[in-house]
Amino acid sequence: MAFSHHTVLLHEAVRLLKPEPGKLILDGTLGGGGHSEALLQAGADVVGLDRDHAALDAAAQRLKAYGTHFQAREGNFADAASLPMAPFDGVLLDLGVSSHQLDTPGRGFSFQADGPLDMRLGQDGVTAAELIASLEEKELADVIWRYGDERFSRPIARALKATSPQTTQAAAFAIAGAVPKSQWPKRVHVATKTFQALRIAVNGELDALDQFLDKLPSLLKPGGVAAIIAFHSLEDRRVKTAFRRLTGTEPGGPAHVPPLATKFPDFELLTRKSISAGEDEVEDNPRARSAHLRAVEKIR
Repeated sequence: MAFSHHTVLLHEAVRLLKPEPGKLILDGTLGGGGHSEALLQAGADVVGLDRDHAALDAAAQRLKAYGTHFQAREGNFADAASLPMAPFDGVLLDLGVSSHQLDTPGRGFSFQADGPLDMRLGQDGVTAAELIASLEEKELADVIWRYGDERFSRPIARALKATSPQTTQAAAFAIAGAVPKSQWPKRVHVATKTFQALRIAVNGELDALDQFLDKLPSLLKPGGVAAIIAFHSLEDRRVKTAFRRLTGTEPGGPAHVPPLATKFPDFELLTRKSISAGEDEVEDNPRARSAHLRAVEKIR
């Protein structure tokens, strides 16, 4: 299956990043290369990171005409600060999974077609099926609640442990059977929240985002911009809080985070509220409905 992906909030992200000749921008979630292509077209050099071999191969082929102006590297954006070319003039994250990953049954991200219960963004680590098998029922329920906000997490965990599903549709069937039909959501499949929770846990997605946000000051040059597209509240809340701390608009934070709220902060908010996709984009790509874009600029 050829790699394909609907690039979300393309023009809005590129406008905020202000690409131009002489600038070096990190695309920390390369995917199909749509954002990177637009940045390259504007004259910037781009380093693209991704954990997915299929994405790296597809983007390298798509963008090969740009020669040395584009580099594709396998890696997790959580480790971006260790790249030898850091700091950057801009960094971009388009969080979550790509259209290609969702639409490829063999990747195990979706219950729309049957496939192995995998959900790994890369090739390392445990699959979703192995995660279910390795956790105690209470631990699994905690994962489903914490990362999916699923109020039926306990009966769902019990059903998954009892059936040990190995395929996506077997898992969806077990989840559906654990939730009273009168309580099924009207607009999405009853298994949606649990699949989200399992995917986040399998890939350590929130931990990776936290690490990236902690290192953001060292990733950007003065005048550099960070633009992040989130797709659910767990991601967006982290981005919003981190950006407010960097810009001195929200004091405090976890004990391990040094106080960043100062009278003269080093960052400035570029988006007072998150930017969402317009009606035309949502009509063309319904998955864009849940996208939220936020950005900050390092001013010194």
